Amino acid sequence: MTVLQVRGVSAAYRKNNVLRDVSFDVQPGSLTGIVGPNGAGKSTLLKVMLELHPKLAGSVSFFGSTLARTKTRVGYVPQRGSVDWDFPTDALDVVMMGLYGRIGWLRRPRRIHREMAMEALSRMGMADYAGRQISQLSGGQQQRVFLARALVQDADLYFMDEPLAGVDAATERAIMETLKELKQNGKTVMVVHHDLQTVEDYFDHVLLLNRTVIAHGRTEDVFTKDNVIAAYGGALRWLKELSS
Repeated sequence: MTVLQVRGVSAAYRKNNVLRDVSFDVQPGSLTGIVGPNGAGKSTLLKVMLELHPKLAGSVSFFGSTLARTKTRVGYVPQRGSVDWDFPTDALDVVMMGLYGRIGWLRRPRRIHREMAMEALSRMGMADYAGRQISQLSGGQQQRVFLARALVQDADLYFMDEPLAGVDAATERAIMETLKELKQNGKTVMVVHHDLQTVEDYFDHVLLLNRTVIAHGRTEDVFTKDNVIAAYGGALRWLKELSS
């Protein structure tokens, strides 16, 4: 079954068109990098698919159904800069929020839920920071906590908006190891990504986007010099190293 089907999606901010006739399918067990220049609509695409921003036209299907019927199977990690890190809560509580769909908003978490959250923190190397206020964590640590929150959901499809932006090399390696492990376990992951030089190493599929889909498919097929130039509107310094 197709995990995600997007057909003719268009969206705007105020009167500025951001997405135009975006269509693509995503198959299960893939790790896709969403790549394009600044202002290409990458983050907006995630928000539109997750109904966090209205669309002007088109349709989005999750597992052959609607988001409302499948939202427990979908996880989301927003951009770190969009989060209020001054909110008075600790790392463990942030991860526990990923379980509210299972616990229920008006019910108290049980011991098993706390253990699940601690396990997710451990996977991200953050168990020792469980009681630390999130405002006291470094940018890389905050990102690890948010990824732990997504992991504890045990979703089938994950959307991640620039999880590698502004993190140190060790955190980047830890995050990519986790994402590749999710893929190996049959999960599907879509990642907004900005570093073109790591695309071939990190992703088996690429969605090249500049307000509309420039190319989408297996990395070795679509991440070519011509497609990247088409997406970015001109040559980049490193393109001479990219096979055409």
